[in-house]
Amino acid sequence: MRIPAHAVCTAIRDDIVSGVFAPGGRLTEELLARRYGVSRVPVREALRTLESEGFVTSRRHAGACVAEPTEQEAADLLELRMLLEPLAAARAARRRTEAHLKVLRGLVRLGQERARQGQGEDLRSLGGWFHETLAQASGSPGLIALLTQMRHKIAWMYVVEAPERPVESWAEHGAIVDAVARGDAERARALTAGHAERAARAHRPRVRTSQHAVNTAGGRL
Repeated sequence: MRIPAHAVCTAIRDDIVSGVFAPGGRLTEELLARRYGVSRVPVREALRTLESEGFVTSRRHAGACVAEPTEQEAADLLELRMLLEPLAAARAARRRTEAHLKVLRGLVRLGQERARQGQGEDLRSLGGWFHETLAQASGSPGLIALLTQMRHKIAWMYVVEAPERPVESWAEHGAIVDAVARGDAERARALTAGHAERAARAHRPRVRTSQHAVNTAGGRL
């Protein structure tokens, strides 16, 4: 059975984000194909996609390599997300379905419960799920794709510290959902903008190296 290129793309992207492949490291088709148990064809397609997303770059005489984002690129990305998330919330207030509201409210209940219990790891994943669902509720495929790609890249470029006041943070999530449920687009936009600005303060740029070695299950790339 042929494994589709998008599945290979997801696997390579996840390994880049998690640091398995270091910035500047070479990504050869042969060893990537061996690592994921596929032919070189889906690997080649995946690398082209990842290059268009900014995770991979092509170098003369070296081929595909993991990109090495600058501090300015990382800062620009975070600022862009702070502009797009409020837009998504405003659109969600106009376009959300009852199914979206059900999921969002359930996530807020879980988040508030975990925040009171101090379960930080659960909060991280619940927060990601919340913002992904809010973006989906916008009903804008282009915006959803942009925000999804940005979440991956921000996870790659930044370490996110736990909020100092997680209970208050999840109260903000709840207020956003209330505004979305009422169809109050401007309120949803304003609340999300404030929340995104405060959340951005918890982002710390990762220390990047320019080494060209990467760790893989099958050896060095």
